[in-house]
Amino acid sequence: MGAFIDAFTPALEAGEDVIYVGMSGGISGTADLAKSAALELMEEYPGRKVAAIDTRGASLGEGLPVLYAASLREQGYSFDAVVELTERDCDDMWQVFTVDDLSYLRKTGRLFSAAVKVTNTLNVKPILVGDDEGHIVLRRVTVGRRRSLDTLAARYRDKCPDKTRPVGLAHADAEEDAQYVIDKLRAAGCTGEITTVMYEPVTGSHVGPGTVALFFYGEGRP
Repeated sequence: MGAFIDAFTPALEAGEDVIYVGMSGGISGTADLAKSAALELMEEYPGRKVAAIDTRGASLGEGLPVLYAASLREQGYSFDAVVELTERDCDDMWQVFTVDDLSYLRKTGRLFSAAVKVTNTLNVKPILVGDDEGHIVLRRVTVGRRRSLDTLAARYRDKCPDKTRPVGLAHADAEEDAQYVIDKLRAAGCTGEITTVMYEPVTGSHVGPGTVALFFYGEGRP
C-alpha cells in the first residue's frame, strides 16, 4: 500500500485529484491495496478526491479503460463523471484468450475453476475468459491451434455490437497468430483501431509463450 501512497501523494500535494485505473482484483491483490490507499489519503487530504478503479482486467483489458479515462479527462469531464464512465466501460469489456500451454497459469495460481484439469493431450487448446470478478476461467476447449484462434475472432463477430470501437490484441511471442486474428476481425467487420502489444515479461511469465488474447467491447458477459 505504501507504493500507492508514495505515487498518489505528490499529485494531492500539488492540489490535484487522482484516479487510479488498475488490474483485476481477481488475479492480483494490488486492486484492494490501491483502494485502501485511496481511503487513507482522502482522510489525510479532505479537500481532494482519490478513486481506485478495479478494471477486473489485465493487459489491454486494463489498458483500453485507461486510455478511455485519459480521453475523458482531456475532454474536460468532471472527476466523478470520469470514474462513473470508466467503471461502465469496464463492465462492457470482453477478455477472451487462448494459451499454448496451461502449465504456466497453473504454476502461478492464476487459474480459477476446472481449467486446471485441462491438458495439452490430443492438441486440446483452452478458451479462457475473465469473468465478472476478474478471475480467469475456462469457457470451452478446441482441438488445434487454428481453431482456437478462429474462436477468438468468432466471439468478436458474434458479441461485439459496435465494430467501430477500439480493440486490443496481446500476444506472447506469437506475432503471426496475432496477425491471423486481426485479419479475421477485419473480415468480420471491425473498423475500429486495433492496438497490438506483446506481453511484457511479468505477465508473459504467467501466460506462457504462444498466448493470444483479445479484448473488445461486447454485449452480455463472456
